[in-house]
Amino acid sequence: MPPESKPDRRTITSFLIELAIYAVLVTGYFLLALHFLGGEVKRLYDYDKRYYAAAALALIVGQGVGLEMLTTWLLGFIRRKSK
Repeated sequence: MPPESKPDRRTITSFLIELAIYAVLVTGYFLLALHFLGGEVKRLYDYDKRYYAAAALALIVGQGVGLEMLTTWLLGFIRRKSK
């Protein structure tokens, strides 16, 4: 790997911080969704698998968008505080 294409220390640190934040947020989201939505999602699964699939897809997309927005905001906040 040529030296100019090697990631610098700041990039690696930023990636590791983002990875740690994602791990905490995904775990928290999973536990909250399981607690608050578990019964409804199970009822939807028993009622009609097509509605369940649509709801599951909406939850997945919503989680992805929400976590990306939150992580972007948190990293910006952390960078502003560290300067």
